[in-house]
Amino acid sequence: MATAHRHKLRLDPKTREEARRRLLSIRGHVEGVLRMLEAEDVYCVDVLKQLKAIEGALDKVGELVLRSHLRDHVVTAHERGDVDTIVEELLEVLKYR
Repeated sequence: MATAHRHKLRLDPKTREEARRRLLSIRGHVEGVLRMLEAEDVYCVDVLKQLKAIEGALDKVGELVLRSHLRDHVVTAHERGDVDTIVEELLEVLKYR
């Protein structure tokens, strides 16, 4: 999907930093689950709860990036003349949400 418009569309710095901060926190939670799994007496339900929390946190990062994309790129697609490309990208992304 190497299209010309991708060169001028960027994730805004504020969103990029917020996503980065959240992912660093998620990394810490994943490392915590890995430590849990090293323990002989780890309880399955405790691991499942932590994994669900990680999934929720990842969903929040995805929502943050999607919101930025909608606000900064989708609403201006008509002005750039790349509506069809943006719609196709969105449909592709939404398959996985």
